[in-house]
Amino acid sequence: MAPNHSASHEHDADVHELHNMGYAQELLRRMSGFSNFAISFAIICIVAGGLTSFQTGFNAAGGGAIGIGWPVGALFALIVALSMAQIASAYPTAGGLYHWGSILGGKGWGWATAWYNLLGLVFVVASVDVGLFFLLNGLILGPMFGIDLTQVGNVDMLGTTFNIPQFLVVTLIVITQALFNHFGIRVTTMLTDFSGYLIFATAIILTIALLAFAPSLDFSRLFTFKNYTGDPGAGVWPATESMFKAFLLGLLLVCYTITGFDASAHTSEETRDAARIVPRGMIQAVFWSALFGYIMVCALVLAMPSLDEGAAQGGGVFYWLFGNSAMPSLLRGLISIGIVFSNYLCALAGLTSLSRMTYAFARDGGLPGSNALKTVSTVYRTPVVAIWVGAALTVIGTLYAPAFGVLAAGCAVFLYLSYVMPIAAGLLAEGRT
Repeated sequence: MAPNHSASHEHDADVHELHNMGYAQELLRRMSGFSNFAISFAIICIVAGGLTSFQTGFNAAGGGAIGIGWPVGALFALIVALSMAQIASAYPTAGGLYHWGSILGGKGWGWATAWYNLLGLVFVVASVDVGLFFLLNGLILGPMFGIDLTQVGNVDMLGTTFNIPQFLVVTLIVITQALFNHFGIRVTTMLTDFSGYLIFATAIILTIALLAFAPSLDFSRLFTFKNYTGDPGAGVWPATESMFKAFLLGLLLVCYTITGFDASAHTSEETRDAARIVPRGMIQAVFWSALFGYIMVCALVLAMPSLDEGAAQGGGVFYWLFGNSAMPSLLRGLISIGIVFSNYLCALAGLTSLSRMTYAFARDGGLPGSNALKTVSTVYRTPVVAIWVGAALTVIGTLYAPAFGVLAAGCAVFLYLSYVMPIAAGLLAEGRT
């Protein structure tokens, strides 16, 4: 009887704390500590950003952008997560960042924080689902079935090329993710819990396989800078003569990969003992992602037969490396499936976070159509309108053909702006409130 009594006491305390902040308990509160960690870990998903945006780091400043750049960016992310965790322990609400910003910096500050966060979350889901399309095409359809969807259905529109199969596949993916979110947090929580184990396993097996079948291992690569901007890197980045600027450009890899950990805060109202669990979830998700992500991206550099030849592949550097590895085809196929499924679950968790943020902001009247957006299903206890609006915005965000690079940059910029704003407000409010 003791565990049930303890859980009931925690639930009552969570509801009481939420009521003290002026909100009713509408969402189903059943997420455990691991579930709260897993949703942030799933959105960070090192086998999503770490692979699909690998070229943004490597094709900027070479191996040094990985061996040195990743720890620099990861340290920044961890400092931000620690600061956010401190605030989350005091204000465990689904509004998360914008609610903190409103309390510490005023309504205008909170409103700006909310919009930056919403834009960043839309870019998270959109970029991961676009990346998922390319992974599905490059790891499953191409090698296993000889199908390349990027070579069919291309239409010139508004000065760019629009790929119809990409639009249709991404739309179908987003619809299934919205359906999971609509019909219950239970299934979504189970899937995100599973993704925590899957991402760890996939990253570890990929790393071991790349290193085991590498032609040779030259660790000096990880600390050697080479300017691959412009033509040497197949135009991933515009040419620059400044190595320092190239290094800064390469930080997009880690800054894009380690984002979305605010999901732990956005699911506060669905987490038991939120004031204690949410801060831990954020910090642990960032720490373990930074550590295992670093080992994985270093393995990518070490396993390359030639760094110059790898950089010349541009955005296809990972597919080139992975496809030409001497690992057995069965192992390659299993890793490919793990990568693709992990990316699907990453975007699924991202849509969960986006819908909770939309719901919370609408609950305070901050969005057009707030009355509809704050609607919670009495059957499924999920913010159904916010889920489908988030899904629609995600699809719209993928319409621009060269979407991935734009979405990755937008995700990193907007999310970190929304992370830093309440932290800055908290520093200024220290000792005054």
